[in-house]
Amino acid sequence: MSGSPAIGALKRLFNPMTSAGHVFELFTLFLIVLSAVSVGLETLPDLPAWTTRAFLAEETIIVGVFTVEYVLRIAAAERKLAYILSFYGLIDAISVLPYYVTGLDMRAMRAFRLLRMLRVLKFARYSAASDRLVRAFRDIRAELAVFLTATGIIIYLCAIAIFHFEHAAQPNKFRSVFDGMWWAATTLTTVNFGDVVPITVGGKIFTALVLLCGVGIVAVPTGLVAAALTKLRSQKEDARPDQ
Repeated sequence: MSGSPAIGALKRLFNPMTSAGHVFELFTLFLIVLSAVSVGLETLPDLPAWTTRAFLAEETIIVGVFTVEYVLRIAAAERKLAYILSFYGLIDAISVLPYYVTGLDMRAMRAFRLLRMLRVLKFARYSAASDRLVRAFRDIRAELAVFLTATGIIIYLCAIAIFHFEHAAQPNKFRSVFDGMWWAATTLTTVNFGDVVPITVGGKIFTALVLLCGVGIVAVPTGLVAAALTKLRSQKEDARPDQ
């Protein structure tokens, strides 16, 4: 088949279990970390003018490398569309495409590519743990869907209630039910930022009740995931052969 030796070479390059693939993945790791660190360094005040040019040159080089890598990964993939639409494929695309299309700075998204490094470091234990986490979410997806739907309804109902309590007293902060939804979301999750707080007696009493309900909003999904993980670990222990 025409081009098969080249495709085979690319597959070896992108296979972290080969020596060439291991080196390439480590090189990619270096570029990802360099890019991510640069995002923070650029925000430092009073940087000399030459640093702007240096960061621009660095970004151009890194985008170029990742663009070539992305194209080559597509070429090497047996199911090209499946790779493009996969989690890693989408992250690879987000790392470079916005730079060409809109000029947006998406370097922070490259941090997700660090997940590839688990294969480089051969953390089989962590790989198995991540598989269990995915299976746990899959096992409880129906319960989570019902819970999230119910949570959305509760947030909306709480927003309506707090709007009626507070709108007359704070027309600028509770202008509509949708302003109340921000208050409801932050209060139910017990992370109220203090930017919007009730001042009426009814609003304060209602807020206290909502805060009590908020404990369950956080605890229920945590308990579901923990129970699913415990079940999967128990199944794994039971499947082990007797020593």
